[in-house]
Amino acid sequence: MNPGIIKLNTISAKRERLIIGLMSGTSLDGLDIALCKIEGFGKSTQITLLAFETISYPTPFKNELKQICFVKNVDLEQICLLNKEIGSLHAKWINSFLKRNHYEAIDIDLIASHGQTIYHSPASLRVNADYGNATLQIGDGDQIAVQTGVITLSDFRQKNIAQGEEGAPLALYGDYLLFANQAENRILLNIGGISNFTILPKSATFTETVCTDLGPGNTLMDRFIQKHFEGKHFDEDAKVASAGKFNQILIDEMFKHPFFKEDFPKSTGPELFNLVYLEKASAATNTSNISSEDMMATLNRFTALCIAKGINKYFTKVDEPVVYVSGGGVHNPLLLANLKEILPFATFKNTAILGINPDAKEAILFALLANETIAGDYSVFNENTLSMGKVSFPN
Repeated sequence: MNPGIIKLNTISAKRERLIIGLMSGTSLDGLDIALCKIEGFGKSTQITLLAFETISYPTPFKNELKQICFVKNVDLEQICLLNKEIGSLHAKWINSFLKRNHYEAIDIDLIASHGQTIYHSPASLRVNADYGNATLQIGDGDQIAVQTGVITLSDFRQKNIAQGEEGAPLALYGDYLLFANQAENRILLNIGGISNFTILPKSATFTETVCTDLGPGNTLMDRFIQKHFEGKHFDEDAKVASAGKFNQILIDEMFKHPFFKEDFPKSTGPELFNLVYLEKASAATNTSNISSEDMMATLNRFTALCIAKGINKYFTKVDEPVVYVSGGGVHNPLLLANLKEILPFATFKNTAILGINPDAKEAILFALLANETIAGDYSVFNENTLSMGKVSFPN
C-alpha cells in the first residue's frame, strides 16, 4: 500500500491530532497560521490553539496579487506562476513558524490550506448563470506538502461547489460543531474583507443553522484608505472614520444593488464590493466630493447596517441574541459602536470568551475541516458530507 495512505489511516485513528490551519483572505494582507491540537471529531471536538501568527505579504508581492485578484481580465501566465509561488511561500513561512515555536515537521499530522481566493462567482450575481456557482483559490497544495514534508489538504471550497452550494462561507460546519449551545441564541459574526455570520438558535440542529455572507466587512474601507491615504493599509482604530459623519443618501443608494434582495444564504466578494461599486453609487447621488472622513464614516456605517439587517432577519429583542465577533473588524471601535447602536437588543462579545482567538478563528476552522475530512462522523451533517479538501502527499 502507498506509504502516504498508510500514514493517513494512522492519523485518522489517533485520539488527537496536531493540524496547522492556513488562511489568506480577501484583504490580501498576509497569511494566518494556526497550530491546533484537535481532540476527537464531530460534536466531541475539542480544539486548543498552540501557536498563532499572522505573516504579512511583502508589498511588491501584494501588488502582484492585486493584479489578478477579483478582476475579470487577467494575465493567465501570472496566475500560473503565482499558484506555484503562493504555495512555495506559504511552505517557507510554515517551516519558519515551526522552528520559532520549537516544533518539527514530524510532529505535525496535517496542514489545512485555504489558499488565496482570486475570484468568486456565484451564479446569482451573473447575467449568464449557465455554468452555475464557481470559485477559485490558488496556492498549490503539492508545493506545501513537498516543501514542508507534511500531508496537506487544500482546495476545500470545491466540494461545496460540487454539491450545488456557492462554496462560501464554509464557517457553517466548524461553528456548528464548536459553538451550538442550548442556553443562548448565538451569532458567530466574522468581519474580514467580507462579513459573514452563522446563526445558531438554541438547540439548533445542523439543518436549522444558517451561514451566509452579508456584504462588505473591511474591504470597502480598506480599499478607500489604500487609494486616498498613502502608506496606510487600513483605518487604524477607525481614526479617519471617527472624524467624519455618514451620508445616509449614499448608503441608501448602495443598498439598491440586487445582492441585497437575494435570500440567505448567499455569498459575495470584492468582485462586487469594490471602488467601482462605490464610485457608481457616489455618482448617482452626487456625493463624489464629500470629504474622505465622511466617506469612511459612511462606509463604516454601511458595513454595520449590512450586518444588522441580517441579524434583524433572524432575531428580535425577545430572543436576546449574543453576537460573538471575530476577524479584523473586531479591532474597529467605530464599527462595533455602530453595531451596538443599531442593535441595542443584542449583546456583543469577542470569540476569545469562547476560547477562540478572534484573529485566528478562520484558520482554526479550516484545521477543523481537515480533521473532519480525515476522521469525522459525517452523519452529524445528514446528507452534507464533510469530505472536503484535496490530499497532497509529501512523496
